[in-house]
Amino acid sequence: MNNRTIHVTQHDMERLRALIASANGGRCDDRDRPYLATLAAELDRAVVVGPDEVPPDMVTMNSRARLRDGRRTWVMTLVFPEDANPEEGAISVLAPLGAALLGCRVGQAVSFRVPGGAERTCDILSVLYQPEAAGDLHL
Repeated sequence: MNNRTIHVTQHDMERLRALIASANGGRCDDRDRPYLATLAAELDRAVVVGPDEVPPDMVTMNSRARLRDGRRTWVMTLVFPEDANPEEGAISVLAPLGAALLGCRVGQAVSFRVPGGAERTCDILSVLYQPEAAGDLHL
C-alpha cells in the first residue's frame, strides 16, 4: 500500500464500499477476503471527486493502463471482482496490484505485496482508456 493521496470518483467509492460491506456480510470468495482490508484502507485515505474532476491520466475502475515492472510491460484493466480474468488482463480491485493502482496516475511507481509477502513495484506508463474521460460514467 502506498502513502500518497489518491482520488476516487463518488460512483466508484459507492460501489466499492458496497462491495466491502457485502463481502464482510459473508458474500465473498474466500480468495478475496484477505485483500478487503487493503482496499478499505485505500478508500479511507482517498479524496472523493466528481467525474468531471478526474484527470485523464488517473486509474479509475474499468480503466485500462499500460504498466512496467522493470522486466516487462503489459496492459491491464482494473475491474470489480466478478469481472476479473487475469488471463485477459482484467485485474480485480481486490487483488494487491488492483487495490494499489486505484486512484494513482501516470508516472507514479506503485508498490504492492504479492501472495507470499514479497513486495513488488510497477510504473504506470499510460492510461489507454478511462471511463470518465470517455464519457462512460456508469460502467
